[in-house]
Amino acid sequence: MALVFFNSPEEPVRCALEITEALKAYPQLQLRMGIHSGPVSGVTDVNDRSNVAGAGINMAQRVMDCGDAGHILLSKRVADDLAQHEWWHPYLHDLGEYPVKHGVNVFLVNLYTDQAGNPQLPKKIKVAEQRVAATLRRRSIIVAAAVLLAALVALFIYKRQPFRSYGGELIPQKSVAVLPLENLTEEKENAYFADGVQDELLSNLSKIKDLKVISRTSVMQYKAGITRNLKEIAQQLGVTNVVEGSVRRFGNHIRVSVQLIDALTDRHIWVQNYDRTLADSLALQGELAMEIAAGVGSTLSPQERARVEATPTKNTAAYDAYLRGRAFSASSQWDRSNVEGAIRSFQEAVNLDPNFVLAWVRLSCAQSWSYFTYDPSPARLAAAKDALNHALTLNPNLPETHLALGYYRYHGQRDYAGALAEFERAEQGLPNDVDVITAIALIQRRLGHWDEAIAEMRRAVELDPRNINASLILATTYGAVRRFPEALAAFDRVLAFEPTNRVALGEKVSAFWATGDLKAVEPLVAEPRVDPLLRGLQALFQRRYATAIEILSKALPNTPEEEKHFALFRLGLSQQLAGDVAAAHATYQQAAQDLQRALEKVAPGTFQEAELRASLGVTYAVLGEAASAVSEGQKAMALDPTSKYLRSAGRCRSRNSHSQAAIADTLSRRDYSGAVATRSRVGLNPERSSLPKTRGIDCAKGRKIVTSSWLTEMPRRFPLPRIRQRADALLSNPLPCGSGRDHSDDRKR
Repeated sequence: MALVFFNSPEEPVRCALEITEALKAYPQLQLRMGIHSGPVSGVTDVNDRSNVAGAGINMAQRVMDCGDAGHILLSKRVADDLAQHEWWHPYLHDLGEYPVKHGVNVFLVNLYTDQAGNPQLPKKIKVAEQRVAATLRRRSIIVAAAVLLAALVALFIYKRQPFRSYGGELIPQKSVAVLPLENLTEEKENAYFADGVQDELLSNLSKIKDLKVISRTSVMQYKAGITRNLKEIAQQLGVTNVVEGSVRRFGNHIRVSVQLIDALTDRHIWVQNYDRTLADSLALQGELAMEIAAGVGSTLSPQERARVEATPTKNTAAYDAYLRGRAFSASSQWDRSNVEGAIRSFQEAVNLDPNFVLAWVRLSCAQSWSYFTYDPSPARLAAAKDALNHALTLNPNLPETHLALGYYRYHGQRDYAGALAEFERAEQGLPNDVDVITAIALIQRRLGHWDEAIAEMRRAVELDPRNINASLILATTYGAVRRFPEALAAFDRVLAFEPTNRVALGEKVSAFWATGDLKAVEPLVAEPRVDPLLRGLQALFQRRYATAIEILSKALPNTPEEEKHFALFRLGLSQQLAGDVAAAHATYQQAAQDLQRALEKVAPGTFQEAELRASLGVTYAVLGEAASAVSEGQKAMALDPTSKYLRSAGRCRSRNSHSQAAIADTLSRRDYSGAVATRSRVGLNPERSSLPKTRGIDCAKGRKIVTSSWLTEMPRRFPLPRIRQRADALLSNPLPCGSGRDHSDDRKR
């Protein structure tokens, strides 16, 4: 029987993998599957029952007939579509061309993984006299994908969105990118106005569910005032339509010139000039959003129309201050000065108009972020709550109000379940808002809901394809669940945009270490731009202790103060393994002293303090000071009880010995590790054989190693996350293991 899908070529493949997984509980059921993309029609059979028919069904049947039990065979058309996404590449295995009924030849691809599919050559293929070498080419998707199943009766039909194909890519017809508007304002102090107009326009468009809107981070890379290849930009961003234009402000008047262009055909859908006074311009962004949506054929619900057309305020001075705040918020450098600038601007806006609910919302969000990152004082949290209360009083049902409440619970109260509920409510009214989608993904990851986190981050990357931070979060999440081919592909995507990105380089190295592939790491650590600590750790894994000591010793003088204790820890371990125990002890003591000095400089209650205390606990452990190690771990855990690596520090205790091999086995058998620890990674540790003889600190029940989740959430504060080094530190003598959260609850889901 047939299962029919109308949205994506990935849907039937993922369905096939899920069916295979479910059938493991029923080994007596032998199943083969064939997947093809082609025309499918709904029909009524002789018994007056709804059914499906067409060339797509017939070809899927022929593909399936070529396989044996357990096979998931694809036609070349489906394989070509999947091959557009690098994460499928490791699972596609060409079988060549094979003749089927009526003189038709089909080009077959066998899909299998370590857990699903049948890697054996089908019997019918074995007896074929000729096979054609595989050459996968990209093609567009035709109408639907049909999955033929030898057993199981079901029919799924989904509504299909119109797509257009360009350069082998599938691009939604109802999609748009608003490029930076050229600022023609002569007064420098009003330069923010064009950015504010664009940002508000994007915010209004993001409220329309029937429209794919590319987020600001990706479009800001195509600056105004220069010649732009719109067709190339549209393909890079995955959209059909592009908006570009200019903004000029002179005194109390503004002129906004906008054109909507079908970038794939270079056809101007409409061009419009808007001459307004500032008072008349308050609803302009909503008006523009409605024009753009109509131009690309999007349909708005009555609720969406009301939200888009709503005038945010009637006070022009308040709106002017609000746009300044949005410009600060949208800055690529969301540092402390810009956060404070946004807070001042939003505060000015609400002072001028106390009923300006969106300004209260943005003020609360900025105050919550400041509390989370820079100023964890009761006064700062109270300021966030005060702004939130005003927004709740003015309009508790506004999606943006739920957004502010979500950030307050997330950043202010560490109430992740409560924050998730609010973000999901906000998403209903802001379906294309990447900030909302990313927040949901990060919380799902914190809660150990890895599949949900990946699905949300894939949406975020689709809407913000050139946002390096979003791609890094997706990549590290893939790594956390050991989907290393997909993680590596995502890191490569980041490096294609920014070849010198140290975070992506370091995490790519760690992904290769997790698979035990030291050879693949060599060309990466040979790059001058790679962090020397990674180069030293590679030498350590290769048992080249003298080389590791040399690399780390040379790197120390140029290592930033906040990262120096990592380098010292690596150096101490290398000295210890080289047999120079006295030098190792002195180095560990220096690391402890550096950490103590660093603790004196950080604001109390911050994530920086939590990280430093966890590191200090590890350092005390290798110095044999068990009581101090446990004490620091407990202090770190108290700062954030939900943090995955801080949990482990709190559970650490003194023991006589523990088998690291047993720990490695426990770690590698976890369904979702959220960790860098794998059997291969633990095997790289040069101390593996000596650990059972060592007295030190060990974690209850051998929990997992550190995840990089919480650091990747805050890349602006941590230019080079050191999670991987922390994981290795937790594996070091005499601390056999570090851990993350207990995933026993995940199995109950």
